Amino acid sequence: MGEIHSEVIWEKEEEEKEEEEQAQVDIWKYIFGFVELSVVKCAIQLGIADAIEKHKKPISLIELSTTLKCDPSYLNRIMRFLVHRKIFKTIHNNHDTYPSYVQTPLSRRLIRNGEKSMTAFLLLESSSVMVAPWLSLSDRVLVNGNPSFEKVHGEDVWRYAASNLDHSNLINDAMACDAKVIVPAIVEGCSEVFDGLGSLVDVGGGNGTTMSILAKAFPWIHGINFDLPHVVDVAPKYDGVEHVAGDMFTSVPKADAVIIKWVLHDWGDDECIKILKICREAIPKEKGKVIIVEAVIEEEGEGKHNNYKDVGLMLDMVMMAHTNIGKERTLQEWDYVIKMAGFKALTVKYINAVQCVILASC
Repeated sequence: MGEIHSEVIWEKEEEEKEEEEQAQVDIWKYIFGFVELSVVKCAIQLGIADAIEKHKKPISLIELSTTLKCDPSYLNRIMRFLVHRKIFKTIHNNHDTYPSYVQTPLSRRLIRNGEKSMTAFLLLESSSVMVAPWLSLSDRVLVNGNPSFEKVHGEDVWRYAASNLDHSNLINDAMACDAKVIVPAIVEGCSEVFDGLGSLVDVGGGNGTTMSILAKAFPWIHGINFDLPHVVDVAPKYDGVEHVAGDMFTSVPKADAVIIKWVLHDWGDDECIKILKICREAIPKEKGKVIIVEAVIEEEGEGKHNNYKDVGLMLDMVMMAHTNIGKERTLQEWDYVIKMAGFKALTVKYINAVQCVILASC
């Protein structure tokens, strides 16, 4: 028994030693946590991924620096950092002092107008307007604390965007960027939710990107893109899409169904219930449905959507920093707001994205 006890103590000591050694490394990730965001933003602003894509073959440091009009010694250090994080890959040639660079699936998401580009989202989140509230996050957590964004900018994010159109455009571009990724995943993963619909209204649809993609996928549906006047006023025209200005807290255009994507997480439970009640009034009483596209935070032990669990938890922190009362929700929390809004049932469909499709039925 004594030998077994000693072995257990030894294993525990070894485990604690390993944890201590790992902590000594990991703490630097948090000290310099802003570095990755800053360097990736730098890569977007320089157009590194775009230049490599246009080159059509591996590009040397000298070729890349000439194309971008960059100092090769500084650019080499930037590329070394990005290659280490597997954003770009290198190919070594025997006769070259420096390696040549090629794209990866990750770097292609940094091409400004690429099919899977996420640059607009990154440029929004790395803007000085959105970074500043993070520095006041602790004030939000305190009892009777102040919303971080409002403390820094004097008003909430929506009022700020309404009076600062450059920032409003950043938000719209970021939401359009997300729509180009999430909406095809919805069409591929659960197209049946659009069966039998003659009309569909996108509540908080931004510049109409979501509805434009759905209108192409389901051309028999009359699409209505609904958002605030200052958003709709600058929205481009799309075939099969009608832009309507208004306030979702007052009324929503009538349609066979409502889709509401990444809107409800900006608000508290009471506001979500109010929005959903208004959405329910806009659809047929018997067969109407609301298609909610949001993250579902998994509780411990759940693993249905595990690839994106960490992203969902980060999004919850984003809601805390950038909204007054918004949050990401667990399935139980979604069930509560949906049922309180008068819907009889909900169904969750998991797709290849951080968001899920939550179908609220009358």
